[in-house]
Amino acid sequence: MRGPRVAVLGAGIVGAACARELARAGLPVTVLERGGPAAATTAHGEGNVLVSDKGPGPELALARLSLALWPRILDEIAERRPETARAVEWDPKGGIVVAATDEGARELERFAAGQRAAGVTAEPLDASGLADAEPHLTRDVAAAVHYPQDAQVQPAAAAAALLADALDAGAELRTRCEVLGPVTRSGRLAAVRTSQGTVEADAFVNAAGPWSGGLAARLGAPVDVRPRRGEVLVTAPLPPTVFHKVYDADYVGAVGSDAEDLRASAVVEATRAGTVLIGSSRRRVGFDDRLRPEVLSVIAAKALRLFPCLDGVPVMRAYGGFRPYVPDHLPIIGPDPRLPGLWHATGHEGAGIGLAPGTARLLADLLLGRTPPLDPAPFRADRPAALGDPSPTGGAA
Repeated sequence: MRGPRVAVLGAGIVGAACARELARAGLPVTVLERGGPAAATTAHGEGNVLVSDKGPGPELALARLSLALWPRILDEIAERRPETARAVEWDPKGGIVVAATDEGARELERFAAGQRAAGVTAEPLDASGLADAEPHLTRDVAAAVHYPQDAQVQPAAAAAALLADALDAGAELRTRCEVLGPVTRSGRLAAVRTSQGTVEADAFVNAAGPWSGGLAARLGAPVDVRPRRGEVLVTAPLPPTVFHKVYDADYVGAVGSDAEDLRASAVVEATRAGTVLIGSSRRRVGFDDRLRPEVLSVIAAKALRLFPCLDGVPVMRAYGGFRPYVPDHLPIIGPDPRLPGLWHATGHEGAGIGLAPGTARLLADLLLGRTPPLDPAPFRADRPAALGDPSPTGGAA
């Protein structure tokens, strides 16, 4: 045997990244996916690889690690599968954050100063520089900051590329394979019962995204990962109109909010196909997957304040998805001390696309006993926020 056998539970982008990292390290890997690869949360994202929305702290450290890894990984995949790598549509186009009010400008400038101190490139833009960078953006802006390190990928294609590279390295994929329950031996998770039979392994990685809380509870070690819903509008293809990922400074507050009701901010960016993606919203509504016209209206109105030129542009479609939310807004990465054999790689909320490579590297280093590139302690599975409220009315959702 080449090393510990690993079962990755989930084939979204985080699961795919973990499978690739572990398989490329020579471990026997089996990926169990209850539906199809990248068909749930990953397929309903925008493909963001961002540092601009993260203040100094462990998530920013993980984002910077991931940002460094993404181009290297794609170069490695391109050597074996050039068409697959091209389909990822890696676009280091940068981001621009704007504030519409003097108060918002002061907060944006304070936030950017903290990021610069943590190693992020955050360049103030004056009115002339902003007009050159985004000629169709409203001029009613109090402050703007350019983040040249921000990038974008096509999320489903990125996950497919990672998974294909894992399979090329010997990993096995089982789709339509739902995990039903645990098999423990001497207090250790030794196997999982699935809709396709029992699967044994030495380590099981919970990478089920918004469904990770329910899966962990089913295995006997619940974590407080809950679904948080977001919606996106997609316009018909346009001539070049938006050249960066552009969003208002309210986005950072919406990401960090604990509110259950709607939090929305303007996020506008183009794809290589010419469509414009318009977000974003955050709501805690369980797994209610209905599109709400009133939410889409709020998103559209905020986007029009940034780009009035979008008025009258046809919206081709709208979609929504669930993001894996943890109350302290940090992912859960690493072993679960309550149940040896169970590991977690989940809870990234809307940042899973960007954080997947760093998450996979951190998890693989911990699993293989290597020194990780950053402190894993903030992401541990037994921290209070990950375990949820221990009161009788609390617990994992």
